[in-house]
Amino acid sequence: MIRRAGRAALLLASLLLGALVTASVWAAPPLAAEGVERYTLALTWHPGFCASRSQPPRECRESRLRRAAEDGFVLHGLWASLPADFRKQGVTRREWRRKGCFLEAPRPDGGFCRAHAPLALPEALGRRLDRGMPGRASCLDRYQYAKHAACLALPAETLFATSLALREAVNDSAFGDFVALHRGGEVGRNALIDAFEAAFGDDTGRALRLECRGRGNRLLTEVRIGIDADALERFPGADSLVRLDRGRCASRVRIADFD
Repeated sequence: MIRRAGRAALLLASLLLGALVTASVWAAPPLAAEGVERYTLALTWHPGFCASRSQPPRECRESRLRRAAEDGFVLHGLWASLPADFRKQGVTRREWRRKGCFLEAPRPDGGFCRAHAPLALPEALGRRLDRGMPGRASCLDRYQYAKHAACLALPAETLFATSLALREAVNDSAFGDFVALHRGGEVGRNALIDAFEAAFGDDTGRALRLECRGRGNRLLTEVRIGIDADALERFPGADSLVRLDRGRCASRVRIADFD
């Protein structure tokens, strides 16, 4: 145990040296959604997500789609907080989290692919999204846009271009390196938070929410990061991050890898 702790400390020290690189500003364009205070960037750890599913979807079964995990985290979505107009109508944060834009236009019946029309995206962006969001094979992009952006007058092209830029910033950070270096192993929950703060700045750990599933909530499936809606272009600077609620991961977390 002492040797393992020593190796972890040395690894964290090396990642601290990479924090200066992480601190560079990414040019993520702002999203002009009125009355939104923050966004939650949801990034899936693809091997963990697939390992947690009793009936894995297509993106977990096909090797071509599983290769997206080689880049690090993959995109789940970018979720706006409760907009001011909905709040004035009496919508609660809980209702908004559960239904989003389906409060305005109820979700149609059927699976994502049947219920939502394909998005009209430029070809180059579509290729990037195929790589960065393997769930697109199950029409996750259509669902994410319908639930989290359609009622906010956000063009799908802008939403996903911004989302992919934010994802790339995380994967290219010292935090992304820390998680990738531990794939196939186990790490302390607090070590993940420490690595996040080492990459993005002191006291930024409260902007990180860890999502785990499986027995004892020990399997990492996703990270969520709170971002000030007016500071997307400054991400991942410390002043762009805002607090989220804590997740429910165990004190030791397994970071799965594909066989």
